[in-house]
Amino acid sequence: MWLRAERQLAGRGRQGRPWASPEGNLYASTLVRLRLGDPPAASLALVAAVALEEVVAKLVPRGTMLKWPNDLLVAGAKLSGILLERVGDAVVIGIGVNVAHHPDLPDRPATSLTAQGAAITPGELLDRLAEMLAAWLAIWRGQGLGPVVARWIERAHPVGTALHARLADGSALDGEFETMAADGALVLRLADGSSRVIHAGDVFLV
Repeated sequence: MWLRAERQLAGRGRQGRPWASPEGNLYASTLVRLRLGDPPAASLALVAAVALEEVVAKLVPRGTMLKWPNDLLVAGAKLSGILLERVGDAVVIGIGVNVAHHPDLPDRPATSLTAQGAAITPGELLDRLAEMLAAWLAIWRGQGLGPVVARWIERAHPVGTALHARLADGSALDGEFETMAADGALVLRLADGSSRVIHAGDVFLV
């Protein structure tokens, strides 16, 4: 079951940031009830990201790329946002996709499917996304996190891509993308050759 809004009056992104929500874009949420033996709940963000990328890549054949932890970029610009909220034994997966409109962001470029030449309605996009997320959720449950991580790495920025990470404690790091750890954490290669594992923060392409 999915819930889709035509627009939102108080849309939220990660870390409580506002999410511009004019009519014409996709704002949808679904609920996953956790089962004994499921991979970590936080990794559902990766599941949602690879599912969304696979759908969008069929609409925009070139230029789609995943950026840790769950941003989908098209031609280097942000197309979507994914937000998880835990409620007891359930996780709400909220997904926003710029279909017809995109905001002017102060710290990164943004784009929309319309701007990239893709003609689709929010409802049609959700139909495709719901089917794809169900498929990847079955893989996540049946095979574990490994195939999800492998797909994410395959569709992400190349190894060696320069990244700037702003961490939850207010500090910042510059380095290069090394890989994603088995648990979904970002592994950043620093200038001194050491590796830093990052579990939470905002990451920007340099």
